[in-house]
Amino acid sequence: QLQASGGGLVQAGGSLRLSCAASGRTFSTYTMGWFRQAPGKEREFVAAISWSGISIYADAVKGRLTISRENAKNTAYLQMNSLKPEHTAVYYCAASNIPTPSKSRQMYNYWGQGTLVTVSS
Repeated sequence: QLQASGGGLVQAGGSLRLSCAASGRTFSTYTMGWFRQAPGKEREFVAAISWSGISIYADAVKGRLTISRENAKNTAYLQMNSLKPEHTAVYYCAASNIPTPSKSRQMYNYWGQGTLVTVSS
């Protein structure tokens, strides 16, 4: 029900915009989140946005990533700028029926399949 896309190979310093398209139900009232999992590491929180547009970010990505959403399109986005090789990971989108954005994976009910972002040096 959540389809993440937009990943790919990018050079260091480049940008990517990830999309998360929801289907099967309306997610306009859900909090949408992005997580990432680098090779050999735990899945970690990246950013989340409430239905009303309140956003939160992991400290490591503040100023470099921007989360947004278009409720009419049932889609959330993650704009990533100034990418570095350490940002290489599979990026997952998720949805939570809790109205307040959360950094906790346990708060998210629905998960997409992930999209791979590879940043070359």
